[in-house]
Amino acid sequence: MPTRRDVLTSSALALCGSLVTGGRPASAAPEAPATRQRPQAPAPRPAVKPARLKPGDTVGLIIPSSAQWDPTSVEILLDSLAALGLKGKLGKHVFDRRGYFAGRDEDRAADINAMFADPEVNAIHCIRGGWGAARLLPLLDWAAIGKHPKIFIGYSDITALLMSLHARTGLVTFHGPVGASKWNAFNVDWMKRVLWNGEAATFANTRETDDSLVPVKNRTRTITPGKARGRLLGGNLTVFTTIIGSGYLPDFKDCILFLEDVEEAPYSLDRMFTQLKLAGILGQAKGVVWGTCDGCSPGEGFGSLTIPDILDDHLKPLGVPVYSGAMIGHVDRQFTLPLGVQVELDADAGTITMLETAVV
Repeated sequence: MPTRRDVLTSSALALCGSLVTGGRPASAAPEAPATRQRPQAPAPRPAVKPARLKPGDTVGLIIPSSAQWDPTSVEILLDSLAALGLKGKLGKHVFDRRGYFAGRDEDRAADINAMFADPEVNAIHCIRGGWGAARLLPLLDWAAIGKHPKIFIGYSDITALLMSLHARTGLVTFHGPVGASKWNAFNVDWMKRVLWNGEAATFANTRETDDSLVPVKNRTRTITPGKARGRLLGGNLTVFTTIIGSGYLPDFKDCILFLEDVEEAPYSLDRMFTQLKLAGILGQAKGVVWGTCDGCSPGEGFGSLTIPDILDDHLKPLGVPVYSGAMIGHVDRQFTLPLGVQVELDADAGTITMLETAVV
């Protein structure tokens, strides 16, 4: 299975090749006029909170991005939902494949549209990420989705959907484990607290000492002290920067921004933070939280910046509260964060506190 970097590299090479033939392969049919026009950025919308989960509810299971090659993980997901008193309903195209995608763009988008329209489905859980969700945005039925607000959860490549669903419909979406993630006690507890119990929770890292004198794992680092309040927005840095300028991102004015990534070289993260800065997004945030970035070390060689260097370079000058190390992203145990609700960031304590519930 290719890594996300492999997929993005091959996609870029394919795009370069298509430019030689005027922007599309010579054998391809002309693009529909509607898809040539960049959507206008949506006006800010009030938050629309989905109904909370309860025993007996049905969870729609979809794969908007990379193909799922192991059916066992889907079986584990269905069994895990059953153990929680929930029913799983697989999308029609879950086991499709087209190259590294879970089927054609049209079919993956059709599964999303169908799950929102299905009156039996109470929530939608993405089975995995990878790459490809952003390709679906022009194919979604935004008007119909807006009429049927439901819990929508995932992370990594699913960031494109979490952000665009909130931008286009006001729906509060959830950055949390995908279906193929580990259903450990930590992840289940946070999903229950946020999605089922409707708790206005405080997200604070678990501090573990093991046999050490002081906590070693899951430490947070205050970059700029202080507290700030705003609407929580964010997700995977790579996917986020991929859709800047597309018209599918929400208004970031006075937001609390959270970001994470995985297996990216420091220069790549530096480039993406620079893009956020030049696009005027970083400057609108009232506070920033950096999660985790496994596999992002500077490696061997001379002259590389480190992740702390990059965070200090881009986030300290903002003059707003910032901390790093939150249990967000590509880790076995992660929070379920609601995009679109009001929160308070405490950079000294290393916490995010919801000021309202995310479900009704």
